Amino acid sequence: MRMRIRSVKNISQVTRALEAVSASKVRKAMAAVSATRAYASKAWQVLTHIARQPGRENLHPLLTRRSQVRNVLVLVVSGDRGLAGAYNTNVIRYVTQRFGHSETPVRYIAVGRKGRDMLMRRRRQVIAEFSNLPAAPSFADVSAIGRMAVDEFLKGEADEVYLIYTDFVNMAKQEAVVKKLLPLEVGDEAGRVQDFAHQHLTAAYIYEPTESEILDEIVPRFTALQVYQAILESLASEHAARMVAMRNATDNAIELVGGLQLQYNKARQQTITNDLLDIAGGAEALAKAMQG
Repeated sequence: MRMRIRSVKNISQVTRALEAVSASKVRKAMAAVSATRAYASKAWQVLTHIARQPGRENLHPLLTRRSQVRNVLVLVVSGDRGLAGAYNTNVIRYVTQRFGHSETPVRYIAVGRKGRDMLMRRRRQVIAEFSNLPAAPSFADVSAIGRMAVDEFLKGEADEVYLIYTDFVNMAKQEAVVKKLLPLEVGDEAGRVQDFAHQHLTAAYIYEPTESEILDEIVPRFTALQVYQAILESLASEHAARMVAMRNATDNAIELVGGLQLQYNKARQQTITNDLLDIAGGAEALAKAMQG
């Protein structure tokens, strides 16, 4: 019983350390998300202005909706490690609910080993996998993921591209969400989705360099930026879920140690009582023998 108490105490020390590490990583991930918002906001303004130019149709292949959807590509962002509560399971459950019964063929790009393993166990078609990302990834570290999605869309291998990740609401709540990545649809400041194929005409703007050059540069980067922000949101959610899970594990370990300690004290007290009874019984038997 002493060994069990010692082992549970050691586990509680590990879970407490993991909780502290996750709390630090949550703050860093949220700071990284905030750092990308200025660029995303300005890119959105430029895209909106160009899309509203009079007489502009089919501005860019990534902004053009296709008449028939024959193939769908889904980017699934999960974690590389466990010990994060239901974080990874919730993502895959959401994928199954959203695309599990789709009549359109669906292929997947897995970001994270846990998501890849769960998709493979469910016999989903995984065409690529990205794992072992840095703890604080930069835009360059994840740009290849967005570039692959763009290439699949431009080649006609996918008519729609969706992004499924975990949105960080607060430290106690993280929600799996889906975002349509391509053809590009961006929410405005009020949260409404704008369709670039149906924009109201406004006054013309003069751009330098040309509009096509700007779009060729901004649209793929903006697509990759959305993937980057989703990964940062998922990292923050993963660390928050792990922090909560480790806190609960620590509390449970403390409670378990208390119960084991109580059992140990009872067993120890019973042993001492039995020893005292044996000594008293032996002393009484010895006294009667001497009297006889």
